[in-house]
Amino acid sequence: MYTYFPIYSNYAFRQPHQWEWTPSKVELNRKLRALWEQHVYWTRLTINSIVDGLKDEKETTERLLRNADDFAAVLAPFYGPAVATEFAKLMRGHLTIAAELVKALKAGNSKAAADAQKRWYENADAIADFLARINPYWSKAEWRQMLHEHLRLLTNEVATRIAGNYAENIASNDQIEPQALGMADVMTSGIIQQFPSKFLS
Repeated sequence: MYTYFPIYSNYAFRQPHQWEWTPSKVELNRKLRALWEQHVYWTRLTINSIVDGLKDEKETTERLLRNADDFAAVLAPFYGPAVATEFAKLMRGHLTIAAELVKALKAGNSKAAADAQKRWYENADAIADFLARINPYWSKAEWRQMLHEHLRLLTNEVATRIAGNYAENIASNDQIEPQALGMADVMTSGIIQQFPSKFLS
């Protein structure tokens, strides 16, 4: 068996007992951590492309949006294609609204930025509600807390990039990565508890 211990950040949710990390459990955690890492990485590149007017904005944004479908591919074996597709739709909304927000902030359009920010948080709440409905081991309140923190950190990353405060921008990104990995670990734990028979070996 693997002696593997994921980091659950500072969130209240913890696995209720110590389980053995079978190869299948480790593999699920690896996939989800990779997806959240890619989420952070491609979000940052998309922000930079939009703010700096780079020629790769279209291609970078398209790669970022693929992250939603990649999440769906991991969730589908457990929840079925319809549920996975619904999650992908919510996640794609998170990503497209983020791009709207960056463009509005860059243009100095405070009204459009406020509208995007409002819809962004509403989308986060919808994701939290959705996850809590499909898995009894996922807490709506905790997912809401985690997603709101994710948005707060991303907002700061955007603002510092636009302002040209690059040292602070990098420091902000250094906070985003471990926070996202915490979400990956909470997601892993919930799936393993809900479907224990799928992780016996």
